[in-house]
Amino acid sequence: MKKTIVLWAALTCVALLVTGCTASAAEERGATASAPARTTGPEAGPEAGPEAGREAPGAPGAATAAAYRKWGLKPFAAPPAPPAVKPVIRPAGGPVPVISEIPTREKIVFITIDDGAEKDPEFVRMMKDLRIPVTMFLTDAAIRADYPYFAPLVAQGHGVANHTLTHPNLRTLGPEAQRREICGQQTKLAKEYGTTPRLFRPPYGNWNEDTRTAAGTCGVDAIVLWRESMQIKNMQYQRGDGKLHPGDIILAHFRGPSELKGRTMTEMTATMLRKIQEQGFTVARLEDYV
Repeated sequence: MKKTIVLWAALTCVALLVTGCTASAAEERGATASAPARTTGPEAGPEAGPEAGREAPGAPGAATAAAYRKWGLKPFAAPPAPPAVKPVIRPAGGPVPVISEIPTREKIVFITIDDGAEKDPEFVRMMKDLRIPVTMFLTDAAIRADYPYFAPLVAQGHGVANHTLTHPNLRTLGPEAQRREICGQQTKLAKEYGTTPRLFRPPYGNWNEDTRTAAGTCGVDAIVLWRESMQIKNMQYQRGDGKLHPGDIILAHFRGPSELKGRTMTEMTATMLRKIQEQGFTVARLEDYV
């Protein structure tokens, strides 16, 4: 009888011991399963810090840097946020402002490209890669053979502006003829690209008071001239110091090898961008300031 009791007690102890170990193992497995997995990189948890996986402020991403290298360029600094109130505003019922630069102390310039004669597919790809804002002052006589070429540039967010129907010297035209040139192109561009332009540039920079009046009746908010113009390899400056200034408007053209002595429009544009960078400037969107 004593042997039976001893045997029963021993078996009971073994059972309790096994049950306890099994429970401990299960609890340990449960704790492991429910514990948050530690991650690294962009998905890192609190242990990695709030900035884990993020680029340093202002640093270009790898994709951006690669895109710029493709065109032989370095990334531009991001432009400052646009002002809450635009520095160039047409007063209600007042004359259309005529501007060559934007009043600002920021080291920014604005790129404008005229006419539309050259339609280089590489330029469209370049602008898509670089994401640098430009404003296109388009002439119907230059673009009508291929309106769709400019549609991807518009879709990228570049501005569409008015450069008349046929590119005349407006000073030689009377008031009504000027109005036809300006208003007619407003209608054409709105039809083709879905937006009525707010900005106008007179061909050759030639204008008079009839031009201002006509532009105003056509819904134009500003007549835009320029401070610098990009030639084949060099920038042409209006000021004697031969330097960019904050807020300067730069003129370029849709031109190809026949007008650029064998250089392409993308090569000319890359040269222009380097010259802007060399002087410590970045590029902002003109429509954000006018």
